[in-house]
Amino acid sequence: MNVRDIEIPFVEERTWKYRFWEIFPGAVSWTILLMPLVLSIFNTTLFAVYIIGFLLIWFVKSIGLNIRSLQGFRTMSQQKKLDWQVLMDDIEAGEVLHDHKWIPRWHRQNVARLKEQPLCLPPSEVIHALIIATYNESRDILEPTIKSCLASKYDMKKVILMIAYEERDGAQSKQSALDLVKEYGDDFMHAIAVGHPMLPGEVRGKGGNVTYAGRVLQKYLEKEKIDPLRVIVTTLDSDNRPHALYLSALTYTYCSTEDPRYVSYQPIPMYTNNIWDAPSPMRVIATGNSFWNIVLSMRPHMLRNFSSHAQGMQALIDCDFWSVRTIVEDGHQFWRTYFRYDGRHEVYPIYLPIYQDAVLSSTYRKTLKAQFIQLRRWAWGASDIAYVAKMGFRKGSKVPRTDMVFKFARLVEGHISWATASLILAFGALIPVLVQPKNYVAQSLPHIASNIETLALAGIFITLFLSFKSLPPKPERYKRHRNIFMVLQWVLLPVTTILYNTFAAVYSQTRLMFGWYLGNFDVTDKAVKK
Repeated sequence: MNVRDIEIPFVEERTWKYRFWEIFPGAVSWTILLMPLVLSIFNTTLFAVYIIGFLLIWFVKSIGLNIRSLQGFRTMSQQKKLDWQVLMDDIEAGEVLHDHKWIPRWHRQNVARLKEQPLCLPPSEVIHALIIATYNESRDILEPTIKSCLASKYDMKKVILMIAYEERDGAQSKQSALDLVKEYGDDFMHAIAVGHPMLPGEVRGKGGNVTYAGRVLQKYLEKEKIDPLRVIVTTLDSDNRPHALYLSALTYTYCSTEDPRYVSYQPIPMYTNNIWDAPSPMRVIATGNSFWNIVLSMRPHMLRNFSSHAQGMQALIDCDFWSVRTIVEDGHQFWRTYFRYDGRHEVYPIYLPIYQDAVLSSTYRKTLKAQFIQLRRWAWGASDIAYVAKMGFRKGSKVPRTDMVFKFARLVEGHISWATASLILAFGALIPVLVQPKNYVAQSLPHIASNIETLALAGIFITLFLSFKSLPPKPERYKRHRNIFMVLQWVLLPVTTILYNTFAAVYSQTRLMFGWYLGNFDVTDKAVKK
Protein backbone atom coordinates (compact mmCIF):
# COMPACT_ATOMS: atom_id res chain seq x y z
CA MET A 1 0.00 0.00 0.00
CA ASN A 2 1.43 3.40 -0.89
CA VAL A 3 1.69 6.32 1.51
CA ARG A 4 -1.15 8.36 0.00
CA ASP A 5 -3.59 5.51 0.62
CA ILE A 6 -3.14 5.70 4.41
CA GLU A 7 -3.87 9.41 4.88
CA ILE A 8 -7.09 10.66 6.48
CA PRO A 9 -9.41 12.07 3.81
CA PHE A 10 -10.03 15.80 3.78
CA VAL A 11 -13.47 16.88 5.03
CA GLU A 12 -14.75 17.52 1.51
CA GLU A 13 -13.62 14.04 0.45
CA ARG A 14 -15.56 12.15 3.13
CA THR A 15 -18.31 9.96 1.70
CA TRP A 16 -21.65 9.16 3.35
CA LYS A 17 -20.14 5.84 4.51
CA TYR A 18 -17.30 7.68 6.22
CA ARG A 19 -19.79 10.08 7.82
CA PHE A 20 -21.85 7.10 9.03
CA TRP A 21 -18.89 5.83 11.04
CA GLU A 22 -18.19 9.31 12.38
CA ILE A 23 -21.77 9.49 13.63
CA PHE A 24 -21.77 5.92 14.93
CA PRO A 25 -19.89 6.24 18.29
CA GLY A 26 -21.85 9.31 19.39
CA ALA A 27 -25.17 7.77 18.34
CA VAL A 28 -24.47 4.58 20.26
CA SER A 29 -23.26 6.48 23.32
CA TRP A 30 -26.34 8.70 23.44
CA THR A 31 -28.58 5.64 22.95
CA ILE A 32 -26.96 3.92 25.92
CA LEU A 33 -27.25 7.06 28.05
CA LEU A 34 -30.95 7.46 27.23
CA MET A 35 -31.76 3.77 27.62
CA PRO A 36 -32.26 3.89 31.43
CA LEU A 37 -35.00 6.50 31.04
CA VAL A 38 -36.74 4.71 28.16
CA LEU A 39 -36.65 1.25 29.72
CA SER A 40 -37.70 2.62 33.11
CA ILE A 41 -40.88 3.90 31.49
CA PHE A 42 -41.74 0.85 29.41
CA ASN A 43 -40.18 -2.16 31.15
CA THR A 44 -38.59 -1.69 34.56
CA THR A 45 -37.81 -5.39 35.02
CA LEU A 46 -35.91 -5.58 31.75
CA PHE A 47 -33.92 -2.52 32.72
CA ALA A 48 -33.13 -4.03 36.14
CA VAL A 49 -31.66 -7.09 34.42
CA TYR A 50 -29.70 -4.81 32.08
CA ILE A 51 -28.25 -2.60 34.83
CA ILE A 52 -27.36 -5.50 37.15
CA GLY A 53 -25.60 -7.24 34.27
CA PHE A 54 -23.80 -3.99 33.45
CA LEU A 55 -22.68 -3.59 37.07
CA LEU A 56 -21.48 -7.18 37.32
CA ILE A 57 -19.44 -6.86 34.12
CA TRP A 58 -17.74 -3.74 35.47
CA PHE A 59 -17.22 -5.39 38.84
CA VAL A 60 -15.26 -8.16 37.11
CA LYS A 61 -13.42 -5.56 35.03
CA SER A 62 -12.46 -3.62 38.15
CA ILE A 63 -10.90 -6.76 39.65
CA GLY A 64 -8.91 -7.27 36.46
CA LEU A 65 -7.78 -3.63 36.41
CA ASN A 66 -6.58 -3.83 40.00
CA ILE A 67 -4.62 -7.01 39.31
CA ARG A 68 -3.07 -5.50 36.19
CA SER A 69 -2.11 -2.31 37.99
CA LEU A 70 -0.29 -4.33 40.67
CA GLN A 71 1.44 -6.47 38.06
CA GLY A 72 2.39 -3.42 36.01
CA PHE A 73 3.76 -1.49 38.96
CA ARG A 74 5.79 -4.53 40.03
CA THR A 75 7.18 -5.02 36.50
CA MET A 76 8.08 -1.34 36.20
CA SER A 77 9.82 -1.41 39.58
CA GLN A 78 11.83 -4.49 38.59
CA GLN A 79 12.94 -3.05 35.25
CA LYS A 80 14.15 0.16 36.93
CA LYS A 81 16.69 -2.01 38.77
CA LEU A 82 18.10 -3.90 35.77
CA ASP A 83 21.57 -3.31 34.40
CA TRP A 84 20.52 -2.85 30.78
CA GLN A 85 24.10 -2.42 29.56
CA VAL A 86 24.91 -5.94 30.73
CA LEU A 87 21.80 -7.25 28.99
CA MET A 88 22.75 -5.45 25.75
CA ASP A 89 26.26 -6.88 25.94
CA ASP A 90 24.76 -10.37 26.24
CA ILE A 91 22.52 -10.16 23.17
CA GLU A 92 25.35 -8.64 21.11
CA ALA A 93 27.67 -11.47 22.15
CA GLY A 94 24.97 -14.10 21.70
CA GLU A 95 25.49 -15.55 25.16
CA VAL A 96 25.05 -14.69 28.83
CA LEU A 97 28.49 -13.27 29.65
CA HIS A 98 27.94 -12.75 33.36
CA ASP A 99 25.53 -15.24 34.89
CA HIS A 100 24.13 -13.16 37.73
CA LYS A 101 21.11 -14.21 39.80
CA TRP A 102 19.32 -10.97 38.96
CA ILE A 103 19.24 -11.71 35.23
CA PRO A 104 15.55 -12.27 34.35
CA ARG A 105 14.29 -15.44 32.71
CA TRP A 106 12.95 -13.59 29.67
CA HIS A 107 16.48 -12.34 28.94
CA ARG A 108 17.90 -15.87 29.00
CA GLN A 109 15.12 -16.90 26.61
CA ASN A 110 16.00 -14.02 24.29
CA VAL A 111 19.67 -15.01 24.23
CA ALA A 112 18.73 -18.62 23.46
CA ARG A 113 16.39 -17.50 20.65
CA LEU A 114 19.02 -15.25 19.12
CA LYS A 115 21.38 -18.20 18.65
CA GLU A 116 19.01 -19.46 15.96
CA GLN A 117 17.77 -16.06 14.80
CA PRO A 118 20.50 -13.40 14.61
CA LEU A 119 20.00 -9.85 15.83
CA CYS A 120 18.47 -7.43 13.35
CA LEU A 121 21.06 -4.92 14.60
CA PRO A 122 23.78 -4.97 17.28
CA PRO A 123 23.00 -2.57 20.16
CA SER A 124 26.35 -0.85 19.67
CA GLU A 125 25.23 0.38 16.22
CA VAL A 126 21.93 1.93 17.34
CA ILE A 127 21.40 5.68 17.07
CA HIS A 128 18.55 7.44 18.87
CA ALA A 129 16.78 10.58 17.73
CA LEU A 130 14.78 12.56 20.27
CA ILE A 131 12.25 14.98 18.76
CA ILE A 132 11.00 17.43 21.40
CA ALA A 133 7.87 19.20 20.14
CA THR A 134 7.26 22.66 21.56
CA TYR A 135 4.80 25.46 20.87
CA ASN A 136 4.85 28.28 23.42
CA GLU A 137 6.80 26.69 26.24
CA SER A 138 9.46 28.65 28.06
CA ARG A 139 13.03 27.65 28.88
CA ASP A 140 11.81 26.70 32.38
CA ILE A 141 9.81 23.88 30.79
CA LEU A 142 12.23 22.80 28.06
CA GLU A 143 15.54 22.80 29.93
CA PRO A 144 14.59 20.14 32.54
CA THR A 145 13.54 17.86 29.67
CA ILE A 146 16.93 18.21 27.97
CA LYS A 147 18.78 17.73 31.28
CA SER A 148 16.68 14.62 31.92
CA CYS A 149 17.74 13.21 28.54
CA LEU A 150 21.38 13.97 29.31
CA ALA A 151 21.06 12.18 32.65
CA SER A 152 20.33 8.94 30.76
CA LYS A 153 22.61 6.01 31.48
CA TYR A 154 23.49 5.84 27.82
CA ASP A 155 26.18 7.14 25.49
CA MET A 156 24.67 10.49 24.46
CA LYS A 157 27.11 10.74 21.56
CA LYS A 158 24.80 8.21 19.91
CA VAL A 159 21.76 10.47 20.38
CA ILE A 160 20.46 13.15 18.01
CA LEU A 161 18.48 15.98 19.63
CA MET A 162 15.88 17.89 17.64
CA ILE A 163 13.84 20.68 19.21
CA ALA A 164 10.86 21.09 16.89
CA TYR A 165 9.34 24.51 17.52
CA GLU A 166 6.35 26.14 15.86
CA GLU A 167 6.66 29.29 13.77
CA ARG A 168 2.87 29.75 13.45
CA ASP A 169 0.45 31.96 15.37
CA GLY A 170 3.13 34.03 17.06
CA ALA A 171 4.60 31.06 18.96
CA GLN A 172 7.34 32.09 21.38
CA SER A 173 9.59 29.00 21.59
CA LYS A 174 12.11 29.84 18.84
CA GLN A 175 14.66 31.71 20.94
CA SER A 176 14.50 29.17 23.78
CA ALA A 177 15.04 26.33 21.29
CA LEU A 178 18.02 28.06 19.64
CA ASP A 179 19.61 28.94 22.98
CA LEU A 180 19.24 25.43 24.36
CA VAL A 181 20.68 23.80 21.24
CA LYS A 182 23.65 26.15 21.41
CA GLU A 183 24.20 25.46 25.11
CA TYR A 184 23.70 21.69 25.19
CA GLY A 185 24.28 20.68 21.56
CA ASP A 186 27.89 19.54 22.09
CA ASP A 187 26.69 16.90 24.56
CA PHE A 188 24.83 15.07 21.78
CA MET A 189 25.88 13.41 18.54
CA HIS A 190 24.03 16.18 16.72
CA ALA A 191 21.55 18.84 17.84
CA ILE A 192 19.34 21.15 15.84
CA ALA A 193 16.36 23.44 16.36
CA VAL A 194 13.79 23.04 13.59
CA GLY A 195 11.12 25.68 12.94
CA HIS A 196 7.86 24.34 11.53
CA PRO A 197 5.98 26.69 9.21
CA MET A 198 2.25 26.23 8.70
CA LEU A 199 1.91 24.27 5.45
CA PRO A 200 -1.13 23.74 3.18
CA GLY A 201 -3.34 20.78 4.10
CA GLU A 202 -2.22 20.66 7.74
CA VAL A 203 -4.33 21.06 10.86
CA ARG A 204 -2.81 23.16 13.60
CA GLY A 205 -1.33 20.31 15.56
CA LYS A 206 1.70 18.41 16.76
CA GLY A 207 1.62 16.00 13.80
CA GLY A 208 2.76 18.62 11.30
CA ASN A 209 5.51 19.79 13.63
CA VAL A 210 7.11 16.40 14.28
CA THR A 211 6.64 15.34 10.66
CA TYR A 212 8.52 18.41 9.47
CA ALA A 213 11.30 17.63 11.94
CA GLY A 214 11.31 14.00 10.80
CA ARG A 215 11.91 15.06 7.21
CA VAL A 216 14.80 17.26 8.32
CA LEU A 217 16.20 14.25 10.18
CA GLN A 218 15.84 12.11 7.04
CA LYS A 219 17.94 14.60 5.05
CA TYR A 220 20.61 14.64 7.78
CA LEU A 221 20.83 10.83 7.78
CA GLU A 222 21.12 10.76 3.99
CA LYS A 223 23.89 13.36 4.13
CA GLU A 224 25.79 11.39 6.79
CA LYS A 225 25.08 8.08 5.01
CA ILE A 226 23.41 6.59 8.10
CA ASP A 227 21.08 3.64 7.47
CA PRO A 228 17.56 4.54 8.77
CA LEU A 229 17.27 1.00 10.17
CA ARG A 230 19.90 1.97 12.73
CA VAL A 231 17.84 4.91 14.00
CA ILE A 232 15.05 4.85 16.60
CA VAL A 233 12.96 8.01 16.90
CA THR A 234 11.26 8.99 20.15
CA THR A 235 8.81 11.90 20.16
CA LEU A 236 8.64 13.90 23.37
CA ASP A 237 6.48 16.77 24.50
CA SER A 238 8.26 19.75 26.00
CA ASP A 239 7.62 18.61 29.60
CA ASN A 240 8.57 14.93 29.11
CA ARG A 241 11.44 13.53 31.16
CA PRO A 242 12.54 10.01 30.20
CA HIS A 243 13.68 7.63 32.90
CA ALA A 244 17.47 7.32 33.01
CA LEU A 245 17.28 3.73 31.67
CA TYR A 246 14.70 4.38 28.95
CA LEU A 247 17.14 4.64 26.03
CA SER A 248 18.95 1.48 27.11
CA ALA A 249 15.74 -0.51 27.52
CA LEU A 250 14.48 0.75 24.17
CA THR A 251 17.75 -0.21 22.48
CA TYR A 252 17.60 -3.72 23.94
CA THR A 253 13.97 -4.22 22.89
CA TYR A 254 14.51 -2.79 19.40
CA CYS A 255 17.53 -4.97 18.70
CA SER A 256 15.90 -8.15 19.97
CA THR A 257 12.78 -7.55 17.83
CA GLU A 258 12.61 -9.87 14.84
CA ASP A 259 11.84 -7.05 12.39
CA PRO A 260 11.53 -3.65 14.10
CA ARG A 261 9.95 -2.02 11.04
CA TYR A 262 6.70 -3.62 12.12
CA VAL A 263 6.80 -2.55 15.76
CA SER A 264 6.26 0.66 17.72
CA TYR A 265 7.55 0.99 21.27
CA GLN A 266 5.51 2.49 24.07
CA PRO A 267 6.97 3.61 27.41
CA ILE A 268 4.64 4.36 30.32
CA PRO A 269 3.50 8.01 30.60
CA MET A 270 3.45 8.99 34.28
CA TYR A 271 2.02 12.41 35.18
CA THR A 272 4.09 13.06 38.29
CA ASN A 273 6.58 15.85 37.47
CA ASN A 274 4.53 18.52 39.23
CA ILE A 275 2.01 16.34 41.02
CA TRP A 276 2.63 18.10 44.37
CA ASP A 277 1.87 21.49 42.81
CA ALA A 278 -1.26 20.67 40.80
CA PRO A 279 -4.74 21.27 42.28
CA SER A 280 -6.40 18.22 43.84
CA PRO A 281 -8.86 17.51 40.96
CA MET A 282 -5.94 17.51 38.53
CA ARG A 283 -3.89 15.24 40.81
CA VAL A 284 -6.70 12.68 40.86
CA ILE A 285 -7.06 12.77 37.07
CA ALA A 286 -3.29 12.63 36.53
CA THR A 287 -2.88 9.66 38.86
CA GLY A 288 -5.79 7.84 37.25
CA ASN A 289 -4.29 8.39 33.80
CA SER A 290 -0.89 7.17 35.00
CA PHE A 291 -2.30 3.93 36.31
CA TRP A 292 -4.43 3.38 33.25
CA ASN A 293 -1.21 3.54 31.22
CA ILE A 294 0.37 1.00 33.57
CA VAL A 295 -2.62 -1.31 33.09
CA LEU A 296 -2.41 -0.99 29.29
CA SER A 297 1.27 -1.92 29.37
CA MET A 298 0.19 -5.31 30.74
CA ARG A 299 -2.31 -5.79 27.90
CA PRO A 300 -0.17 -5.59 24.72
CA HIS A 301 -3.11 -6.58 22.50
CA MET A 302 -4.77 -3.28 23.48
CA LEU A 303 -1.63 -1.13 23.53
CA ARG A 304 -1.52 1.79 21.09
CA ASN A 305 0.83 4.71 20.51
CA PHE A 306 0.07 7.39 23.06
CA SER A 307 1.84 10.63 23.91
CA SER A 308 5.59 9.87 23.86
CA HIS A 309 6.37 6.80 21.78
CA ALA A 310 9.17 5.40 19.65
CA GLN A 311 9.36 3.97 16.15
CA GLY A 312 12.14 3.00 13.80
CA MET A 313 13.15 5.65 11.28
CA GLN A 314 12.67 3.29 8.35
CA ALA A 315 9.05 2.67 9.37
CA LEU A 316 8.47 6.41 9.71
CA ILE A 317 9.86 7.00 6.22
CA ASP A 318 7.65 4.22 4.84
CA CYS A 319 4.61 5.87 6.46
CA ASP A 320 5.65 9.42 5.49
CA PHE A 321 6.04 10.08 9.21
CA TRP A 322 2.94 11.14 11.17
CA SER A 323 -0.43 12.38 9.96
CA VAL A 324 -0.69 16.14 9.52
CA ARG A 325 -4.49 16.03 9.28
CA THR A 326 -5.47 15.01 12.80
CA ILE A 327 -4.94 16.44 16.28
CA VAL A 328 -4.44 12.92 17.71
CA GLU A 329 -1.38 11.97 15.69
CA ASP A 330 -0.04 9.67 18.44
CA GLY A 331 -2.86 7.13 18.65
CA HIS A 332 -3.56 7.49 14.94
CA GLN A 333 0.04 6.51 14.16
CA PHE A 334 -0.73 2.94 15.18
CA TRP A 335 -3.50 2.65 12.59
CA ARG A 336 -1.48 4.51 9.99
CA THR A 337 1.38 2.00 10.32
CA TYR A 338 -1.02 -0.96 10.67
CA PHE A 339 -2.57 -0.26 7.27
CA ARG A 340 0.71 0.77 5.63
CA TYR A 341 2.05 -2.72 6.36
CA ASP A 342 -1.23 -4.55 5.66
CA GLY A 343 -1.87 -5.43 9.29
CA ARG A 344 1.68 -6.38 10.20
CA HIS A 345 2.20 -4.02 13.08
CA GLU A 346 2.34 -4.30 16.88
CA VAL A 347 3.15 -2.10 19.85
CA TYR A 348 5.67 -3.43 22.37
CA PRO A 349 5.67 -2.00 25.89
CA ILE A 350 8.77 -0.45 27.42
CA TYR A 351 8.20 -0.88 31.14
CA LEU A 352 9.90 2.35 32.10
CA PRO A 353 8.25 5.73 32.66
CA ILE A 354 8.40 8.98 30.76
CA TYR A 355 7.56 11.49 33.47
CA GLN A 356 5.17 14.24 32.41
CA ASP A 357 3.34 17.19 33.96
CA ALA A 358 -0.10 17.10 35.45
CA VAL A 359 -2.21 19.96 34.10
CA LEU A 360 -1.24 23.23 35.78
CA SER A 361 -1.92 26.70 34.42
CA SER A 362 -1.32 30.17 35.82
CA THR A 363 -4.64 30.29 37.74
CA TYR A 364 -6.96 27.73 39.29
CA ARG A 365 -9.75 28.56 36.85
CA LYS A 366 -7.46 28.26 33.83
CA THR A 367 -6.19 24.93 35.15
CA LEU A 368 -9.71 23.51 35.41
CA LYS A 369 -10.43 24.60 31.84
CA ALA A 370 -7.10 23.34 30.49
CA GLN A 371 -7.74 19.89 31.98
CA PHE A 372 -11.02 19.53 30.11
CA ILE A 373 -9.42 20.72 26.88
CA GLN A 374 -6.66 18.12 27.23
CA LEU A 375 -9.12 15.27 27.80
CA ARG A 376 -11.35 16.53 25.00
CA ARG A 377 -8.37 16.27 22.65
CA TRP A 378 -7.58 12.74 23.79
CA ALA A 379 -11.22 11.74 23.36
CA TRP A 380 -11.08 12.99 19.77
CA GLY A 381 -9.43 9.63 19.10
CA ALA A 382 -13.01 8.48 18.40
CA SER A 383 -12.43 10.01 14.95
CA ASP A 384 -10.20 6.99 14.22
CA ILE A 385 -13.29 4.75 14.16
CA ALA A 386 -14.36 6.08 10.76
CA TYR A 387 -10.79 5.90 9.45
CA VAL A 388 -10.33 2.28 10.57
CA ALA A 389 -13.71 1.27 9.11
CA LYS A 390 -12.80 2.88 5.77
CA MET A 391 -9.35 1.33 5.58
CA GLY A 392 -10.11 -2.08 7.06
CA PHE A 393 -13.36 -2.95 5.32
CA ARG A 394 -12.66 -1.52 1.90
CA LYS A 395 -12.45 -3.70 -1.16
CA GLY A 396 -8.98 -5.04 -1.77
CA SER A 397 -7.76 -4.61 1.80
CA LYS A 398 -4.97 -7.07 2.60
CA VAL A 399 -5.33 -6.71 6.36
CA PRO A 400 -6.23 -10.05 8.06
CA ARG A 401 -10.00 -9.76 8.49
CA THR A 402 -10.32 -11.49 11.89
CA ASP A 403 -7.53 -9.43 13.44
CA MET A 404 -9.00 -6.27 11.97
CA VAL A 405 -12.50 -7.00 13.32
CA PHE A 406 -11.24 -7.62 16.86
CA LYS A 407 -9.10 -4.47 16.84
CA PHE A 408 -11.98 -2.42 15.46
CA ALA A 409 -14.37 -3.80 18.09
CA ARG A 410 -11.95 -2.91 20.89
CA LEU A 411 -11.57 0.60 19.48
CA VAL A 412 -15.33 1.16 19.35
CA GLU A 413 -15.97 -0.41 22.77
CA GLY A 414 -13.23 1.67 24.38
CA HIS A 415 -14.64 5.01 23.23
CA ILE A 416 -18.25 4.12 23.96
CA SER A 417 -17.35 2.91 27.45
CA TRP A 418 -15.38 6.11 27.98
CA ALA A 419 -18.50 8.15 27.27
CA THR A 420 -21.10 6.04 29.07
CA ALA A 421 -19.78 3.72 31.77
CA SER A 422 -19.30 6.23 34.60
CA LEU A 423 -22.72 7.84 34.18
CA ILE A 424 -24.53 4.50 33.99
CA LEU A 425 -22.66 3.16 37.01
CA ALA A 426 -23.32 6.31 39.04
CA PHE A 427 -26.94 7.07 38.17
CA GLY A 428 -28.41 4.20 36.15
CA ALA A 429 -29.94 2.38 39.11
CA LEU A 430 -31.58 5.57 40.46
CA ILE A 431 -33.60 6.48 37.38
CA PRO A 432 -36.33 3.77 37.64
CA VAL A 433 -37.26 4.78 41.18
CA LEU A 434 -37.58 8.41 40.05
CA VAL A 435 -39.79 7.43 37.10
CA GLN A 436 -41.86 4.77 38.90
CA PRO A 437 -41.42 5.29 42.66
CA LYS A 438 -44.06 2.67 43.62
CA ASN A 439 -42.59 -0.12 41.54
CA TYR A 440 -41.01 -2.83 43.75
CA VAL A 441 -38.21 -3.62 41.28
CA ALA A 442 -37.42 0.08 40.94
CA GLN A 443 -37.23 0.45 44.73
CA SER A 444 -34.94 -2.59 45.14
CA LEU A 445 -32.52 -1.77 42.33
CA PRO A 446 -30.56 1.05 44.10
CA HIS A 447 -29.82 -1.23 47.08
CA ILE A 448 -28.56 -4.06 44.87
CA ALA A 449 -26.46 -1.65 42.81
CA SER A 450 -25.05 -0.03 45.94
CA ASN A 451 -23.82 -3.37 47.29
CA ILE A 452 -22.07 -4.26 44.03
CA GLU A 453 -20.49 -0.82 43.70
CA THR A 454 -19.28 -0.88 47.32
CA LEU A 455 -17.39 -4.11 46.67
CA ALA A 456 -15.92 -2.69 43.46
CA LEU A 457 -14.76 0.49 45.21
CA ALA A 458 -12.56 -1.56 47.51
CA GLY A 459 -10.03 -1.44 44.71
CA ILE A 460 -9.51 2.26 45.39
CA PHE A 461 -7.22 1.26 48.26
CA ILE A 462 -4.88 -0.43 45.77
CA THR A 463 -4.77 2.76 43.70
CA LEU A 464 -4.22 4.82 46.83
CA PHE A 465 -1.33 2.62 47.93
CA LEU A 466 0.34 2.62 44.51
CA SER A 467 -0.17 6.35 44.04
CA PHE A 468 1.87 7.01 47.20
CA LYS A 469 4.55 4.56 46.05
CA SER A 470 4.89 6.43 42.75
CA LEU A 471 5.03 9.95 44.17
CA PRO A 472 8.26 11.91 43.67
CA PRO A 473 9.84 13.42 46.81
CA LYS A 474 7.77 16.15 48.40
CA PRO A 475 9.17 19.63 47.67
CA GLU A 476 10.55 21.38 50.74
CA ARG A 477 8.08 24.23 50.32
CA TYR A 478 5.27 21.90 51.39
CA LYS A 479 4.74 20.86 54.98
CA ARG A 480 3.87 17.40 56.24
CA HIS A 481 0.11 18.02 56.23
CA ARG A 482 0.25 18.07 52.40
CA ASN A 483 0.30 14.26 52.64
CA ILE A 484 -3.15 14.35 54.22
CA PHE A 485 -4.60 16.15 51.22
CA MET A 486 -3.02 13.53 48.97
CA VAL A 487 -5.32 11.01 50.68
CA LEU A 488 -8.43 13.16 51.01
CA GLN A 489 -8.30 14.11 47.33
CA TRP A 490 -9.66 10.68 46.36
CA VAL A 491 -13.18 11.63 47.47
CA LEU A 492 -13.17 13.68 44.24
CA LEU A 493 -12.75 10.59 42.05
CA PRO A 494 -16.45 10.15 41.10
CA VAL A 495 -16.76 13.88 40.39
CA THR A 496 -13.62 14.18 38.26
CA THR A 497 -14.43 10.98 36.36
CA ILE A 498 -17.85 12.23 35.31
CA LEU A 499 -17.21 15.96 34.89
CA TYR A 500 -13.96 15.48 33.00
CA ASN A 501 -13.45 12.03 31.51
CA THR A 502 -17.05 11.22 30.66
CA PHE A 503 -18.16 14.67 29.57
CA ALA A 504 -15.00 15.12 27.47
CA ALA A 505 -15.79 11.90 25.59
CA VAL A 506 -19.47 12.79 25.13
CA TYR A 507 -18.50 16.28 23.97
CA SER A 508 -16.01 15.00 21.38
CA GLN A 509 -18.31 12.28 20.06
CA THR A 510 -21.22 14.72 19.79
CA ARG A 511 -19.11 17.18 17.82
CA LEU A 512 -18.02 14.36 15.55
CA MET A 513 -21.66 13.36 15.00
CA PHE A 514 -22.57 16.80 13.71
CA GLY A 515 -19.36 17.34 11.74
CA TRP A 516 -18.08 20.09 14.05
CA TYR A 517 -14.49 19.00 13.65
CA LEU A 518 -11.69 19.87 16.03
CA GLY A 519 -9.14 21.34 13.67
CA ASN A 520 -6.74 22.79 16.24
CA PHE A 521 -4.40 21.06 18.67
CA ASP A 522 -5.12 23.03 21.85
CA VAL A 523 -1.77 22.95 23.60
CA THR A 524 -2.10 22.23 27.32
CA ASP A 525 -0.90 25.13 29.47
CA LYS A 526 2.30 24.41 31.36
CA ALA A 527 3.22 26.49 34.38
CA VAL A 528 6.15 26.05 36.76
CA LYS A 529 6.08 26.68 40.50
CA LYS A 530 9.41 27.74 41.99
